[in-house]
Amino acid sequence: MANVTAQMVKELRDLTGAGIMDCKRALIETDGNVQSAVEVLRKAGLAMAAKKAGRIAAEGLVAFKVADDFKKAVVVEVNSETDFVAKNDLFKDFVANVSAQALATTAKNMDEFKAEPWIEDASKTVGDALVEKVAVIHENLQIRRFEQLVSESYIGSYLHGGGRIAVLVSVTCDNVNDNVKKAVKNVAMQVAALNPLFLDEASIPAEWTAKENEIILGQIAQDPKNANKPQQVQEKMAIGKMKKRLTEVCLMNQEFFLDTEKTVGQYLAAVGKENGTEIKVERFIRFETGEGIEKKQEDFAAEVAKQMNK
Repeated sequence: MANVTAQMVKELRDLTGAGIMDCKRALIETDGNVQSAVEVLRKAGLAMAAKKAGRIAAEGLVAFKVADDFKKAVVVEVNSETDFVAKNDLFKDFVANVSAQALATTAKNMDEFKAEPWIEDASKTVGDALVEKVAVIHENLQIRRFEQLVSESYIGSYLHGGGRIAVLVSVTCDNVNDNVKKAVKNVAMQVAALNPLFLDEASIPAEWTAKENEIILGQIAQDPKNANKPQQVQEKMAIGKMKKRLTEVCLMNQEFFLDTEKTVGQYLAAVGKENGTEIKVERFIRFETGEGIEKKQEDFAAEVAKQMNK
């Protein structure tokens, strides 16, 4: 059996990111052959990833990467099982690399993305890199989603809560100065805080409007105060309620959080006028960590009692 030195362990650790003891065991198993030890660790990572795959990963981080010319950007979500891991520098570095990979990718779906050569080491795929991180961090990790945004003019961004919410906003504007950039960031903050469903009224699907109108009419009809009101009156009431609803779900119709006397649309029009240009929002993307994932509810008191009774 080869003498496993500290230098050999360090070399293997630098190559794989695995823990010191894991590296030492792999080197002992392979009689000191570093490359064979790398394969041992990769296989161990695959086994661990498979074992942990069924565990819920609803924590983690969202992040974005913006191109130097501010005309292309991407937002990603990478999940972990615990918030503790999401604060780990190793995990944060991995998310940053996933963001850089996603900015450059031409993949149309997650399977294609995971099959790409990894940005940090082309000898492995994105999927391989993910498996290796599972082996090192010892939690189920998932690259859940990514979405790119392209603009002819400018893309603004905002990150909230250290990676809890990430927002991108693309605009068309022929004079992208510092005032315009600040205004776009303010709009991104608006999206983060108030979570609009749509850009404006024109972008609302007819199905959503029909369903929402049905709900509003049902609420009006069920209110005893409206029992004797004619159908035409109730329909007029529904129009008013729908108008109010649009101020909640449409970004351009929302009250601007820094000046509630204006809507977001009016705010951008005012900034544009002051700077001799027009600022038109093309699109926005908002990612929130864990949204839509059903989190496991832990009863810690029951778990402690269970352990004590064993």
